Amino acid sequence: MPATLSSRTPQQALAALLDRYSPERLLVIGSRELPAIDAFIAAHPNCQIAHTNAGALPAELAAQRFDLALVVDCLEHIDKRIGLQLLGGIRNLNASRIAVLADLQACDWQETDFFALALQASERFQRAEQTLSLFTYDLLDYKQVPDWLNAKFWANPENFGKYWW
Repeated sequence: MPATLSSRTPQQALAALLDRYSPERLLVIGSRELPAIDAFIAAHPNCQIAHTNAGALPAELAAQRFDLALVVDCLEHIDKRIGLQLLGGIRNLNASRIAVLADLQACDWQETDFFALALQASERFQRAEQTLSLFTYDLLDYKQVPDWLNAKFWANPENFGKYWW
């Protein structure tokens, strides 16, 4: 389902994400020149921020865990294969929450590429002929617990949650 056009600006959306999650450790990949990040750092001086340019994560960052990863103005400048590895690696190893702001017309990506990585289309932003899309991933919201996953539907309900094999 495509995201609707937002009345907010991309900076306002990023500021809202930063305010919502209040990360103590923030990873920024791509553009660091974002007023939303600067305002968040000014309001939260204890936040540790790590920044790297577009491309594969350096070894020292790839070995760390972050509360939130922002990928901004990055996918437009790297090969799609490297971008898929980057986002998949961050999602699996480095952060439980990811926000990706990308211009799909400027890069070789489709919305379905983000869906394949379990990201959701959150918002779209239009300015002149440029359209930016914001995709997000939150491990806690990724999959809801199904209603059938409880003791009532087990063959031996008295053993629910006791044994793991």
